Amino acid sequence: MVTVRHSHSTEYNPGETTAWLSSLGLPEKKINCLLEAEQWLQQHALTEQTCPQVRTGWEMVEILADLRMDKDALTAALLFPLVEADVLSCDTLTSQFEPPVLVMLAAVKQMEAIRTIPVGPSQTPNAQQADNLRKMLLTMVEDVRAVVIKLAAQICYLRDVKNADEETRVLAAKQTNAIFGPLANRLGIGQLKWELEDLAFRYLHPQTYKQIATLLEDKRLGREHYMQEFVDSVQSRMKDENLKVEVYGRPKHIFSIWKKMQKKHLAFDQLYDIRAVRIVTEKVQDCYAVLGIVHTSWQHLPKEFDDYIATPKQNGYQSIHTVVLGPQGRPIEIQIRTRQMHDDAELGVAAHWRYKEGGPAGREGALDEKIGWLRKILAWQEEVVDSSLAEELRNQVTEDRVYVFTPKGDIVDLPLGSTPLDFAYYVHSNVGHRCIGAKISGRIVPFTYQLKTGDQVEILTGREPNPSRDWLNPNQGYLKSSRARSKVQYWFRLQDRDKNYAAGKELLDTELHRLNLVLDQPVKVIHRFNVNSMEELLVGIGGGEIKVTQVVHYIQSQYAKAEPPEIDPRLITKPMAPAPAKSHVVVQGVGNLMTHMAGCCQPLPGDAIVGYITQGRGIAVHRDDCDQFKNLQEQHPERVVEATWGDQYASGYEVTIRIVAHDRNGLLRDITSILANEKANVLRMSSNSDVARQTAIINMTLELYNLDSLNKLLTKVSLIDDVIEAKRSH
Repeated sequence: MVTVRHSHSTEYNPGETTAWLSSLGLPEKKINCLLEAEQWLQQHALTEQTCPQVRTGWEMVEILADLRMDKDALTAALLFPLVEADVLSCDTLTSQFEPPVLVMLAAVKQMEAIRTIPVGPSQTPNAQQADNLRKMLLTMVEDVRAVVIKLAAQICYLRDVKNADEETRVLAAKQTNAIFGPLANRLGIGQLKWELEDLAFRYLHPQTYKQIATLLEDKRLGREHYMQEFVDSVQSRMKDENLKVEVYGRPKHIFSIWKKMQKKHLAFDQLYDIRAVRIVTEKVQDCYAVLGIVHTSWQHLPKEFDDYIATPKQNGYQSIHTVVLGPQGRPIEIQIRTRQMHDDAELGVAAHWRYKEGGPAGREGALDEKIGWLRKILAWQEEVVDSSLAEELRNQVTEDRVYVFTPKGDIVDLPLGSTPLDFAYYVHSNVGHRCIGAKISGRIVPFTYQLKTGDQVEILTGREPNPSRDWLNPNQGYLKSSRARSKVQYWFRLQDRDKNYAAGKELLDTELHRLNLVLDQPVKVIHRFNVNSMEELLVGIGGGEIKVTQVVHYIQSQYAKAEPPEIDPRLITKPMAPAPAKSHVVVQGVGNLMTHMAGCCQPLPGDAIVGYITQGRGIAVHRDDCDQFKNLQEQHPERVVEATWGDQYASGYEVTIRIVAHDRNGLLRDITSILANEKANVLRMSSNSDVARQTAIINMTLELYNLDSLNKLLTKVSLIDDVIEAKRSH
């Protein structure tokens, strides 16, 4: 349920400030600091009577007092509504207030950019957009206590729009659910999280909220009396066993009740944790001692028992959960944990936000570390933050990303150090190509300007694309992201297309003329080299991406002439029954024939194969998808015979593989280690290095025994660091 806090009079009486602050449990040092701030405001004629933002400031102080925030944070909270409304400027406050207060005010003011999220009454924010905004909040503040102040400000805003029109309430509620509720959950600030979620739920589902609130209110007094008696009985039994524990009731807020009702399809009376108790012990063994006492004193429900101490959740959460039937047979949920487990669950890396937001249980690196530090902020007392710890904190929360806005308010996530050109190419390649200038918050900036989190970027474009080769020079500082750099490189490759086409055509024509060949089947060549047209093939040859020798060798293979057909008639006759296999290949109808593996495709046991009758060398065994075989089949279909692998193929077979990798020291050593482990014999090997591209191409002829061993070998080689591709050559 929404937290009920201390109230103060709308007609604020300065004479009651000290007593009111004392009632909040603030120590004298914090009270004196806030009284000085109030006195300064009164000197500038800023009171609750003359300026409504003063009342909001004191309301934020009341919220943050429960979180034990230090005096600087409380002072910043008091002043922030006035700064937000432009009643005061940070320059006006410089002479009166300490630098930490001014830094927090500037940071919270900067975070107002969050209100540009595109959320409307009929519009749900994109999940990725919302998560980017959460990360932005964690990266853009110099003093992370400002995040907590911002959460308090949002609570005040939600309270203020209670009587506003429905559209305003729904918009505020959706914004809270998308951003502020999950953020409070990540920080483990239960008090703020509950009120944010409950107020948002109240505006989005008013009827359901009232129904649950009515059910709670009808039973509130009786439930409170019932729970107090149960807590007293638990404490009494623990005291009898000499166990030092803390026992207290755990409240359930309305939004959480509704979520559980929806998730488990339960009615209100079927919820076990409407009545809930938490028992905090000193040691782990005490947890199980407490559990034994609870189970012997009250009947428990076995299906509702979970031991997360023996088996922690994946995020590290530890506690014992059980449900017992208390007096009058009413179910009561009990959580048992040590003080350390409780602190970890509320402030450490095992906080609830992972599984309650449905995210992964594992760590997210730097973001998790940052959240851990944000949590520790809440436990700081008075002036415990010395300069060295503050510097360490700034280092911990430094992010290697920047989050900037488009003119429409969308968030763009870029690497730290990105420029307006990086932003332009992120939006679209054509925007980057036609970029002629950039504005940051309406101000013209150079292309080398490094974007800062919170910047709003507008790109100025021309009619025609006109990238500069200087953009590719890393020393000039125009581009940071590899994504933008690759788009510029691709654009210049297209500009050189005509030159590459002419060069490729000349190279291919020269080679074909030298070998007296004619390209009369271009479709096959295009298909073989996986290009879309002959023009694209020639551009690839001219640009060096396709070797002209490979193209010529393939064309030459299409002209391979078969021997004159001097064939033993036995080979053409095809009896009905196959002869018994005495070799590693069985040819239909003919046994004990001489066979050999075709060198063009090098079939391995497991490949689909077919036989071709040669003169003097018996049967040539081809893979059935071999290009050379298909050419021979068209010329002499009568020579084709069926063939299958026999049971006897213990000897090895040659196969050629091709490895493409980034060139580095030790590459060949890593590859040969894999070959040795797989017992693959290397018969031949050749390699070629491309210095300009820093790549190496290695061709190896191996002796293997079957197709499975080849597939296993290629899989392991492809997993070697810097290997781009490993595949069979034929």
